[in-house]
Amino acid sequence: MEPLDEKDVKILKLLQKNCKMTAKEITKKIGSPITTVYAKIKRMEQLGIIKQYKAILDSKKLDKGTTAFILASFAYRPGGREKPLSQRDVARQIAALPEVQEVHIITGGWDILIKVRADHVDTLGKLVMDKLRMVEGVENTLSCIVYETVKETTDILT
Repeated sequence: MEPLDEKDVKILKLLQKNCKMTAKEITKKIGSPITTVYAKIKRMEQLGIIKQYKAILDSKKLDKGTTAFILASFAYRPGGREKPLSQRDVARQIAALPEVQEVHIITGGWDILIKVRADHVDTLGKLVMDKLRMVEGVENTLSCIVYETVKETTDILT
């Protein structure tokens, strides 16, 4: 993959801030012809640099104002199982739960980091006890409830 040039980076920064911005609007901001801007955006989409365009919703206004990060440890051979489990398969099962926003396989004393949004702490408790701990391979969990979010962004380039 060829490196991004200065115009590519400017386009990406603008799209991060407002993905509804048109190629014509971007053209005015960066001083490139509209055909160049359009071609650069299409190229970055084809390369997978731009994965998708999404609206970022306010979780509190949608009654999902309780956020938690859950650490999970993983057992490769739960219950003496002969064939070991795949940590990636367990992570994918967790990712399929509708309350789950993010799942990361991590290093350290824990194996998986999960970000969850819910309407209430009780809902989080039910998720952990009734769903997450029922996933084969999940051995232990540690839930960290978010009191206040100081910064949350999807931006990569600043």
